[in-house]
Amino acid sequence: MNYLFLDNGFEEIEAITTIDLLRRASIPLTTVSVTGLSMVEGAHNVAIQADARIEDVDFSDAETLILPGGQTHLDASVALCELLRKHNKENKLIAAICAAPSVLGKLGILDGKQATCYPGFEKYLGESYVGGLVVESKNVITAKGPGLSADFAFCLIEKLAGSEVADQIYDAAQY
Repeated sequence: MNYLFLDNGFEEIEAITTIDLLRRASIPLTTVSVTGLSMVEGAHNVAIQADARIEDVDFSDAETLILPGGQTHLDASVALCELLRKHNKENKLIAAICAAPSVLGKLGILDGKQATCYPGFEKYLGESYVGGLVVESKNVITAKGPGLSADFAFCLIEKLAGSEVADQIYDAAQY
């Protein structure tokens, strides 16, 4: 299973585009609220009903952990931070876009890897920051910002389902 984490203030285009395209590709995906509530409100007042709350999920089947950016405080979730560290130690896929790569940087997950992020968050990535639009490095995929949401999602689709499926969704979406 693949999990996308939501906190109040998430960037809607990053979350919704990723959810939509992965589900079009028939990639199993569960949205998870870290707020304690199922309803999560985005940065532009778009509310999403998460599939689950973090405290109710057994992540033993986790293949990929996905973090959309925005004005969130994902790094304030102790449960999520522990999960990210464990996932990284197991060399499993972690993806973050926009401001969210800063969470990975703060946790040391980007050490020895390359990454990108939204301008202004480079300081949290340290030597890992290389710029770029979408960067894949070892078990981590990062993307610069909202305008790269589809590219980010297509990179995930290719990684999780292969280039043939990614090409099919790419064509169907007329991207």
